[in-house]
Amino acid sequence: MRLFGIAGSSVLDPAMARKRTFLKQEEKAGWYLPTALLVDALGVALPVGAVFDATDQPRPGWCAVAAAAAWLSIAASRNRYSRRQLAESGSVIAVARDWVTLIGVLAVLHVVAGDSTSAAAALVALLPCVLVTVVRRKAMHRHLLATRREAQAVRRVLVVGETTAADHIVGHLARRTDHEFVAVGICAIGEGASASGLPVYTRLGGAGARPGPDDAAAVLESADTLGADLIFVAPGQHMAGERLRRLSWALHDNGRPLAVLPGLTDVSRRRVRLASAAGLTLMHVAPPIRRGLPSVLKTVTDRVGALALIVGFSPLFTLVALAVRLDSKGPAFHQQIRIGKVGRPFRMWKFRTMIDGAERLRGELESANENDGHMFKMRKDPRVTRVGRFLRRYSLDELPQLFNVLAGHMSLVGPRPPLPEEVARYDEVEMRRLSVRPGLTGLWQVSGRSDLSWDETVALDLSYVDNWSLARDVDVMARTLRAVVDGRGAY
Repeated sequence: MRLFGIAGSSVLDPAMARKRTFLKQEEKAGWYLPTALLVDALGVALPVGAVFDATDQPRPGWCAVAAAAAWLSIAASRNRYSRRQLAESGSVIAVARDWVTLIGVLAVLHVVAGDSTSAAAALVALLPCVLVTVVRRKAMHRHLLATRREAQAVRRVLVVGETTAADHIVGHLARRTDHEFVAVGICAIGEGASASGLPVYTRLGGAGARPGPDDAAAVLESADTLGADLIFVAPGQHMAGERLRRLSWALHDNGRPLAVLPGLTDVSRRRVRLASAAGLTLMHVAPPIRRGLPSVLKTVTDRVGALALIVGFSPLFTLVALAVRLDSKGPAFHQQIRIGKVGRPFRMWKFRTMIDGAERLRGELESANENDGHMFKMRKDPRVTRVGRFLRRYSLDELPQLFNVLAGHMSLVGPRPPLPEEVARYDEVEMRRLSVRPGLTGLWQVSGRSDLSWDETVALDLSYVDNWSLARDVDVMARTLRAVVDGRGAY
């Protein structure tokens, strides 16, 4: 935790923050930039040079240098090496877009120079750079996350707002460590005790307070004392309009950056568009994608992908079914009624991982449930067979659900399909998980699976439901392979 100076949360004790000795400035590791440039350049140059030399293409050395220069220039033009983006999480789709641009740039150079290089050889030589860059970005991001868990490479934030709003912000920052912000104090507006665990450093006037220099003086003094380099403001009844405007003037005149938090959570940036009208700043929030061409493409991808995987895994299906039958009495497959999109029930298929008739024994084990929500989970469920434990660890028991995807009951990516008795206990928020088709894999599966709390599971599913995109599906499927090999949280 980073709470009171211990790594893991996003809150710092003000007394320790004033010392400013245990927490470095927000600068990231100095080796990030040269390493990124070197790895990305070599990831292009070495394959191009080797393939061109092996296939007797003209000027392999110069072609390797030109390809590396173009690759770095494209990434730099899109701020991939900027301090803000360097080592931050990035999707595979972004690298793929850069690669397509690289192919276009080199094709133009090829035509202009009248070069006789083989197009097939060039494509083969340029493919490895995508993998190299993706692996490099993932490795650097993991290092950055580990650094931030130790309260390094973060930005100190002073939160300004009414105590309830400030507590909301501090709580969200404290739940995760995959961001660069750490709260060092609260500048509360009006009275009211804070429940965040972070002491209130100073207070601004509440009801009846007028815009003026007192706000700025108090906020700037707090920021200086606490060593905060960024101000988060939560607008509310007593901090809006002219008062917020004057505070922003004072902060900017003193070189302090300001971020205004509207109170929305789990809304991706692509859904937000800023505009202005009559001097008002408008923030348009686009609705989640539910129809149109992206939805059609998802359906096509699901059906084609499921069919291809069924054909490719057909020998594995046979081996797993045989192992299940030989390990214990009962059928190789198990079927359950699950709830799909908009509450429609469907029959979901899995390889059997429990003894025959395990469903009848669940009532006797309810007291041993280790999940804090509506799901039933036990690390050492006595009903699970020996082969079943292996299948669960590597998610092989889920493979028959490809037939559910092919039939349109499920998607390759989506929320976990719930049982009817789970849905019966859902509240209005949890019911939103049923707005899309459930998935064979999803954010739940790649983020910890059964090790996650119920609230974390719901938050991940709602984030997917509200911010779905094809690019996000591709990213989840890429992360699924690592989660399956790792096996953590599967039981």
